[in-house]
Amino acid sequence: MSAPSTATTTDGAPTGEARRIVVVGGGPAAHRLTEALLARRLPGTTITVFAEEPVAPYDRVALSRRFETDDDLLLGEPSLWEHPAVTLRTGVAVTGIDPDARTATTAAGETVDYDELVLATGSSAPRPPIENSEHIAVYRTLDDVDWLRAKAAELAEGLGRAPRCAVIGGGLLGLEAAGGLQGRGAEVTVVHSRPWLMNAQLDEFGGRTLNRLLEQEGCTLQLGERPAALTVDLERAERTHPYTLHFPTADDVAADLVVAAIGITARDELARAAGLELGPRGGAVIDDTCATSADGVWAIGEVACFEDTTMGLVAPANAMAEVVADRLAGGDATFDGFDTAAKLKLAGVDVASFGDGFAEADDALEVVFADPAEGVYQKLVVSDDAKTLLGGIFVGDASPYSSLRPLLGRELPSEPGSFLSAAGGEPAEVELPDDAQICSCQDVCAGSIRSAVAGDGENPPCGDIGAIKACTGAGTQCGSCLPLTKKIMEKEMRSQGLEVSTALCEHFAHSRSELFEAVRATGLTSFTAIVDRFGTPADAATNFGCDICKPAVASILAAEYDEHILDDGRGALQDTNDRALANMQKDGTYSVVPRVPAGEITPEKLAVIAEVAREFDLYTKITGAQRIDLFGARLEQLPSIWKRLVDAGFESGQAYGKALRNVKSCVGSTWCRYGVQDSVAMAVELEMRYRGLRSPHKLKFGVSGCARECAEARGKDVGVIATAEGWNLYVGGNGGATPAHAELLAKDLDDETLLRYIDRCIIYYVRTADRLQRTAHWMAELDGGVDHVHDVVVQDSLGIAADLEEAMARHVDTYEDEWAATLRDPEKLRRFRSFVNAPEAPDTGLSYVVDRDQRRPATEEELAAAETGEGPVLLSGPRIPVRGADAPQPAGVGVSS
Repeated sequence: MSAPSTATTTDGAPTGEARRIVVVGGGPAAHRLTEALLARRLPGTTITVFAEEPVAPYDRVALSRRFETDDDLLLGEPSLWEHPAVTLRTGVAVTGIDPDARTATTAAGETVDYDELVLATGSSAPRPPIENSEHIAVYRTLDDVDWLRAKAAELAEGLGRAPRCAVIGGGLLGLEAAGGLQGRGAEVTVVHSRPWLMNAQLDEFGGRTLNRLLEQEGCTLQLGERPAALTVDLERAERTHPYTLHFPTADDVAADLVVAAIGITARDELARAAGLELGPRGGAVIDDTCATSADGVWAIGEVACFEDTTMGLVAPANAMAEVVADRLAGGDATFDGFDTAAKLKLAGVDVASFGDGFAEADDALEVVFADPAEGVYQKLVVSDDAKTLLGGIFVGDASPYSSLRPLLGRELPSEPGSFLSAAGGEPAEVELPDDAQICSCQDVCAGSIRSAVAGDGENPPCGDIGAIKACTGAGTQCGSCLPLTKKIMEKEMRSQGLEVSTALCEHFAHSRSELFEAVRATGLTSFTAIVDRFGTPADAATNFGCDICKPAVASILAAEYDEHILDDGRGALQDTNDRALANMQKDGTYSVVPRVPAGEITPEKLAVIAEVAREFDLYTKITGAQRIDLFGARLEQLPSIWKRLVDAGFESGQAYGKALRNVKSCVGSTWCRYGVQDSVAMAVELEMRYRGLRSPHKLKFGVSGCARECAEARGKDVGVIATAEGWNLYVGGNGGATPAHAELLAKDLDDETLLRYIDRCIIYYVRTADRLQRTAHWMAELDGGVDHVHDVVVQDSLGIAADLEEAMARHVDTYEDEWAATLRDPEKLRRFRSFVNAPEAPDTGLSYVVDRDQRRPATEEELAAAETGEGPVLLSGPRIPVRGADAPQPAGVGVSS
């Protein structure tokens, strides 16, 4: 088999002749190929990508995330598909190719000419070869996940109970599907043909350790046999299971939904019809240039068969795409084989493997740490002299994976056992060579990261992880390489004499955590004193601060001293929402969110909310935080609204602040027949304990009364899940643009111990996290991650547990509702007048600001200074409406807040 010829100049560079490249398939491999071709700037080349799915290429590695969010998972930047040389045709299937005529035909009958064609058709999800298999769902695409989500919700509502789902397949995809369905409230049974899960990646001891971990997470396992038959009874009695899987000897498995994730089947229909050579188990056969048996046709990704193997992993697909791009550019790159490293993305379960994990090499040695009771198994495979790393398997604690994987095939810098973290290993500092692969998804080596830090004539130096990701692509897919990428970046910056900045802003060289400790140590209580002592330089401009350091210092003072955020001149430090003790909306009005602990509310309090909403003409919405949000309040109305609410027993819900937002709860054992603990009572206890605590970012808690997880606790900063023995505590979960599951910190805790551990964890986060850093990112950047947090919180490794508990106790003892305190203080109420020199504002619904000299709206700093008397007074003059240019002008002058 020979590679298709490519026109080149005498020095091997591609000629300028126009070429039409057609890519059939719209998955990650097609995306990577398009990026790689554009990066090589081939003159006159056009790229047409035919995607059968109706969306642009998306990240299949992160497919399980779709169970929790509507994120479209699109790969890279949308601008890729706007490049003038690229045409992306979504929802268009190619139904035939003619290698002799060099044409492709679409389902609509359109014929497209090409000079080079790349098959990137991927694979399909097979179903087991049993009768009635058409009733089995699959897990492969966004549409598949969306259907499964909707079906699980439909079943739960229709049946009035948790749906029972059987997932056939105990590999990576099967376990992701099982975890996703379990996260949607389903009871899941995993069916697998081998005695242990992930048998392609894990040896028996590692696999059986994973079995134990999954069972602890609430999964039922049916192992050792393939299903022999599926019976279907769609006319079943209500609430009984319509599907039954039968096995040769094992018990039947009844289910409301059956899902298959049992590997891949190469989408080689086009190759087969065109007469291309196929592998023994399917797939278009390629050589080490990724060329097929047909001239001008290449194959990459899961449709490509290399050395009789097809594989459903993103790293080899990306490697193939780079080879084809290089060949089309006149290069001589070759595909060296499959990188089989894998990491399971499943909440509460940490699994990874790479290299020769089964020790199949001659004279290989296995260095093992195993603790079945704790669910931890770590193994390194090394050469017979115990120096060269050949592979590894990690279950329960995969923290060494990211650092060891780049050392595959290289000499270890210290004894193998020192890398087994579960055994207390402390490996030597590793200086990775430039050619060590850091990111296998994007094939980024350590040298590329170091070069990005230095920059070149075309690209500026990269001094933060965001710039490194944009420049090199490292960490933009599965993300497992990011900790090591950041470590290499920072070390290279230091070696070049560059400062690795942790500064809060231009006014403070300290990080937020350093400044927090400095304030604690000195007892300073005002922004002016803090900036005079620690600001650089301490001049008049610095004393005014900026939008970064002022709210950060305000948060530090509120967290450390538990005083009202508007006291002692601190109101000028707050952002707009905190100054108004309400969230400003897009139309300039504010929302009001009373605290409703755990969503539990009396009919009398519901009536008060309804009366307030009617009286002030407010829009009402029940939020995902189990509260009632009232929208459309004007600034001057807020005291009147809150007077009614406070008199009825409500408190501020702190929805405007970087503080505890809510504690979500299911109904627990009080009402639910599955509940094993009183989740409502615990949620109320937590919300009343941690209410008002100011933190680097907002905090959300969840309490579930059983393992069915109806409160979605593992998506929260602090998640508490009931067990028959007590409570399991999870920390570090966040929603938002980059959702993260919370990680297990401690198990089967009694009420007192649970509160003690949460006290320690939250205060430790408040003191050490960066500005606006969510708990997930905070834990990810801690050296040791959740293990470090466990050591500090549970083991008291730093000897500060008593101090952390005392700090929380002080907060609990001194907490006072912010709105109740505001209503008692005339000075604080001055902030809620539309005009500072008018006792009552006209009821116009508009705000005005003035500036006699500039005729412009005043800035936030000017408004704050005017209100507190700490800055120049804004004089009367023509009034400028903030919104509604033609609005009527009210009587009176002044500045709005």
